[in-house]
Amino acid sequence: MDYTFADVLGSQVHFSTEFHPLSSEPKHVLVIVRSPEGWVLTKHKTRGLEFPGGKLEKGETIEQAAIREVWEETGAIIKELHYIGQYSVDDGQDFFVKDVYFAQTEALQQKENYLETDGPMILPQLPDSFDEEQYSFIMRDQVMKLSLQIIKEKHSL
Repeated sequence: MDYTFADVLGSQVHFSTEFHPLSSEPKHVLVIVRSPEGWVLTKHKTRGLEFPGGKLEKGETIEQAAIREVWEETGAIIKELHYIGQYSVDDGQDFFVKDVYFAQTEALQQKENYLETDGPMILPQLPDSFDEEQYSFIMRDQVMKLSLQIIKEKHSL
């Protein structure tokens, strides 16, 4: 399925559940993480609560980047990683493509440093909306709503 919409910042977004329809080599990743205790978000120092993600590093596959970003930002060790979809964002000046994954954790380990985040935040249940100020703008667009809907359907959550 394909969707096109404007995100909360006004950028043009195209989201697809097909495998790599926009780029065979995406450079960004977003990982929706679930542990036995609940949903694993991270508190970004400037954006607020969001699921972990980031940029591909040289020599990594996108799956390796997903696993690394989750570890760096939350201390979570991934047990299973499932592709959800891919989306592009075009704000008229910048354009990027990001893969979306669903991850289930094996363990959550305490770390001394979570890099650009303040570490993990476990939510037993997700709120009905992410409109509160504590949530990052990334959590407020249709990519998140569609991805969570797909996860709930495919993984019986």
